[in-house]
Amino acid sequence: MFRKFLRDLNGNKHLKINQENTTPLLSGYYFKFEENLSRLNRLIHSFDEKGVPINTSYIDVEKRQLHYYPITIGQYGLAVFHSWLSTRQEVKKQLFLNIADWFQTHAVTDNDLGTYWLTEVPKPEFQVFKPWKSAFAQSRGISILLRAWQITGEEKYLATASKALIPFTKDISEGGVAVDRNIQETFYEEYVAARPTRVLDGHGFSLFGLYDFVRATGDGRLTEYNRLALRLFNEGVEGLIRQLPSFDMGFWLRFNRCEVPGYPKDDPCTISYLRLVLLQIEVLYRITKREELLEYRKKFEKYDALFPILKMYRFKFRALKKLNRL
Repeated sequence: MFRKFLRDLNGNKHLKINQENTTPLLSGYYFKFEENLSRLNRLIHSFDEKGVPINTSYIDVEKRQLHYYPITIGQYGLAVFHSWLSTRQEVKKQLFLNIADWFQTHAVTDNDLGTYWLTEVPKPEFQVFKPWKSAFAQSRGISILLRAWQITGEEKYLATASKALIPFTKDISEGGVAVDRNIQETFYEEYVAARPTRVLDGHGFSLFGLYDFVRATGDGRLTEYNRLALRLFNEGVEGLIRQLPSFDMGFWLRFNRCEVPGYPKDDPCTISYLRLVLLQIEVLYRITKREELLEYRKKFEKYDALFPILKMYRFKFRALKKLNRL
């Protein structure tokens, strides 16, 4: 437990923002992910024969299992893409395309719901025990596939990325990945469950994939999908701004605003997650120039201090104990 605390205390201090986030050519991702697994994702257990990462399950999963986790695969793929950008090594390019091909071959396509990816590991804290959709996974898939399209010219990647927008248009009750659109506070779900879970950083990452699509397809070739992506992005930014006050505990930020029965009312994010969300807000401010985002960032960055951290951990311990995740 003490080692986890120390790791959290130093968490995401290394993470840097990519300064070029608006060009049609998708070079580096919004965050400069590296292939260092201890920094990138500690749940990566091994790799398959194509170099695609395989995760171990979370601590609260009764039957531990190895599995493909689309969010992790996308994050690792972006780190590999960064390695290719800096070295231009053919082996890095091929590994990145292997990951893009994983998203191609594991995509599920439906006439009404478009294209989506399922995660096949339980999430007991959200009472999810069957394969689940994720706006975060959709975003990762879109970001990977668009970059694969741009460096190869192969239209199959663009076609899949385009259809991956459709789940963002539908509520979770309709098989989609959105909630709160009916009250003009659109929020994209990292974990799709029977009730809204509203994980804050998952919504932020979902917006980045949508904005990648806006950037990459602004040449007039895909006007309909480009307009759709822009609308979904703008809705999500507005939803974030309207919902951020509900995540504010006055001294810290909530990890989520979950309506699943039995979930703790106050589950604060960790220190590393707070820093991650601050960086997300900064990137979104640079893209949108929405002054509300700048004001929220200035307010929330003051929470990263000793006394708020100590207070946060009292709440966090209670939440983890209730969720059986200690």
